[in-house]
Amino acid sequence: MPLPPSIAIDLRRQARLRSTHYSTRIEGNRLTLAQAEEVIEHKVAIPRRERDVGEVRNYWNALLAVEEMSDRRAPLTEEVIRKLHALVMKGKRAKPTPYRDGQNAVRDQSTNAIVYLPPEAGDVPALMAEMVAWVQRSEKERLPAPLIAGLLHYQFVTIHPYYDGNGRTARLLATFILQRGGYGLDGLYSLEEYHARELERYYRAAATHPHHNYYEGRADVDLTGWLEYFTELLTEAFAAVKAEAVRRAAKQPAAEPAMVRRLDRRARIILGLFSRTETLSTSEMAAALGISARMARNLVNEWIAIDFLVSIGAAKKTRRYGLTEEYRKYIGNE
Repeated sequence: MPLPPSIAIDLRRQARLRSTHYSTRIEGNRLTLAQAEEVIEHKVAIPRRERDVGEVRNYWNALLAVEEMSDRRAPLTEEVIRKLHALVMKGKRAKPTPYRDGQNAVRDQSTNAIVYLPPEAGDVPALMAEMVAWVQRSEKERLPAPLIAGLLHYQFVTIHPYYDGNGRTARLLATFILQRGGYGLDGLYSLEEYHARELERYYRAAATHPHHNYYEGRADVDLTGWLEYFTELLTEAFAAVKAEAVRRAAKQPAAEPAMVRRLDRRARIILGLFSRTETLSTSEMAAALGISARMARNLVNEWIAIDFLVSIGAAKKTRRYGLTEEYRKYIGNE
């Protein structure tokens, strides 16, 4: 269903914001959705919430990285996993995180009792390599992406390769697989929101074996219940996107023009941004797309060549870009 660019960009922004808020909230982040939006959109600092602010910004940047990697069809590798975890925990400039070198445990926050004891650190590298090889093999064999994403999510938190950040990284990896496999819905939904809404159901579905020790049966458990939970949640998220798209599209008087339909996802995102501004810099476009400044410059040159963008200003340092007249009329901002 074609959606006007201004509507698509708004839905995508809201979905990314909810993904960021709810995934970090599951792990104890104390910011509200409104505060998370202020942090991301306006770079607001919140006193005595520095750690929460950092977690939200890091997850947002990790989501952008996931979108960029899925756009270029990057394969899942252990290096990708280490980079994503570094983004989640320490931000853009962090080096890929090595796996834990000691034992950790998942504990009940109220009683401090052990809920789950993951495999020993010495077993983690082999388990991670096996998990990644299974994903690569399953994609070649065309196992449906939702099943791969669900099983990857489960196995990652089962291995628990890091001392912290395992849940956030697992949810990002599931999103990555779904987007690579054609189930990204152009970034218009937040699966994390559905996990957070029914948190007990989420934890209950993941607790597939009564014994808390990895070596006492968790590795060989029947995962039907977890996959039913995961795919049912995905169905709910997709149905909500459809309903919202239908509702918004019904308010639009005209069908999407052919010139807009031929634009790829990145160009559509940029087109949507112009509903709120007259000009954009390459750095602003890079930030919106989650790509490097160099890649953004290459895209800008391509878009100028197809008469999508026009250069404004002669000096390189202050140069900005606007839509050509042909495209500006499609955003209701003539």
